[in-house]
Amino acid sequence: MEDTSEFISAVRLMNNPDGTSTFEKGKIPTLKPVNINTFWISTTVEEWEKVTHPAPRRQYVVTLKGKIRFKVSNGSTFLIEPGIILLAEDTKGEGHSWDMIGSEKWERLYIPIADHTENSFIPDAK
Repeated sequence: MEDTSEFISAVRLMNNPDGTSTFEKGKIPTLKPVNINTFWISTTVEEWEKVTHPAPRRQYVVTLKGKIRFKVSNGSTFLIEPGIILLAEDTKGEGHSWDMIGSEKWERLYIPIADHTENSFIPDAK
């Protein structure tokens, strides 16, 4: 049977073996159940978020409003905006940094991923 699933664009932040951070672009299938216990919405930025930091937990970050430029260890950047899900899995080491593009507020939904749970991320073909 042919798979007719649809997908949403995603970018995965992850750790390299040396503790630096990197990213890969890909997608997440729609209509695939995700078991969660909690989520929260944020419109504010805490001080620790303004400097290079690892993700505090494995989590999906769904941007509702705003455009954010993320930067990883080697200086590479990527944009996150509504319609692109961030999968934050760089929970150790150096981490990443980000800054707002324009003056919009960053409205986002955080969805933690339980330990040892599949993230459903499918990397783009290289």
